[in-house]
Amino acid sequence: MDFSDPLPTSTSEDERASAARVALLPVGSLEQHGPHLPLTTDTVIASALAQSLADAHPGLRVLPPLAFGCSHEHEAWPGTVSVSAPTLYAMAADIAASLRKAGTPKLVLVNGHGGNHVLANLVQASGGDMALFPGPHDWEAARRAAAMSTTNDRDMHAGELETSVLLHVRPDLVRSGYEEADHLADRRDHMLTTGLARYTRSGVVGLPSRATATEGRDLLAHLVTLFTGYLGVLDPK
Repeated sequence: MDFSDPLPTSTSEDERASAARVALLPVGSLEQHGPHLPLTTDTVIASALAQSLADAHPGLRVLPPLAFGCSHEHEAWPGTVSVSAPTLYAMAADIAASLRKAGTPKLVLVNGHGGNHVLANLVQASGGDMALFPGPHDWEAARRAAAMSTTNDRDMHAGELETSVLLHVRPDLVRSGYEEADHLADRRDHMLTTGLARYTRSGVVGLPSRATATEGRDLLAHLVTLFTGYLGVLDPK
């Protein structure tokens, strides 16, 4: 499977013929991911997952990704660019409304950045027309299925999970040195107030040294399996 280009190549006639009822919107961020992963890591992961979901469920429409998110806690590092929560909410809501007008009533927000909290509120208010995937419990279940040794909380950022997925889908983007980049900060009680820099100098919170491409492959495969339940609830037709 080729994950090198997240932009769809379909034409208007292609979309007319497919008459998709469900669209997938990858939502990522542009934020630091330590010295070994690119600023676009969350967007790359969300896009790869959306593509994997569409491959497993023909008929779903994959949209271009939203590559900016709510990353204010990462602003101490160069390169991070954030949008406000109301802006992200409005962008996703406008896309959902436009899709409905065009005949696609359901939208899944495939979220790759944990700081995009506002997306949950948008889905909550959608009246059953939207879903947010994956949730924290899905990430944890996928970690276990992939035999990862870390948890969501301990391996929070640029660690085993994210490095493993990029080693699988875009190994060309992973820079050397991740094997020595481990940093743990298990108590981050004031991160939303102070930012992440209070807890890590490198920007890493996790264990990237444990990452493997096989773990990344198996994690995505399990998320694809878990998505079936979401799709059945969102669009029983």
